[in-house]
Amino acid sequence: MHGPRTSPRSEYLLKEKQRVLESPSLAEKFHKLKSLTVDLVHFDPEGVTKNSQIKYTVNLEHAKSVFRFGCHNHECVRGDFDLSDVLTQAVTAKRKSVSGEARCQGWRSRSTIDTVPCRNILRYKFTLGY
Repeated sequence: MHGPRTSPRSEYLLKEKQRVLESPSLAEKFHKLKSLTVDLVHFDPEGVTKNSQIKYTVNLEHAKSVFRFGCHNHECVRGDFDLSDVLTQAVTAKRKSVSGEARCQGWRSRSTIDTVPCRNILRYKFTLGY
């Protein structure tokens, strides 16, 4: 009997989920951080079409320090936006606000692995309180 088939996308997501679960909470890692508001806007690869936007206040006790967000392309393989380093640098420098843009480094779909990069854009803004 064969086990369930896994795709490159599901394998990647499973590894990332495990990495997130094993990381400490933001409150554990950043003792001086008292509040964090995140504004995320997903765009197409050209940066013209806005696909979605979300703004929320992070629960520091429950949110994990591997601070990643999935790519808006549901067929993307091995792509997401890991903003852990951005957040760590901002907290270390005691910045009150940080914003930037990240490109998805995954592949557009399972059939285009190693040929067509995803390149979707995430524009982000973090507002931090200490």
